[in-house]
Amino acid sequence: MRNFKKLSVWQKSHQLTLAIYKSTTFYPKEEMYGLTNQMRRSAASVPSNIAEGCGRNTQSQLAHFLNIGMGSASELEYQLILSKDLGFINDQIFKEQTMQVTEVKRMLTSLHQKVSSD
Repeated sequence: MRNFKKLSVWQKSHQLTLAIYKSTTFYPKEEMYGLTNQMRRSAASVPSNIAEGCGRNTQSQLAHFLNIGMGSASELEYQLILSKDLGFINDQIFKEQTMQVTEVKRMLTSLHQKVSSD
């Protein structure tokens, strides 16, 4: 069992989740149960799956949950594009959060490769 809080990918994904929660606060009220909810769930899914994987007994189980986290990060990446195209976020927020997602995805890939080769 690993301490997920010590993993930099968990820390970065947690910070991204906080940023998503903050930026979606300003989305239209009619999106509360639509895009706002989807983005928050996708964002929170990444650090949640890292944490769950770290609580499992085997490397292959950890790798499985890292894959799920990667899927959630990709989902969030699309939702950011949709948010920008709908005019819910400006270019600066889009660029910042997309860079954060890209960094998290790179870190997840790296950790997955390390876990899979051990």
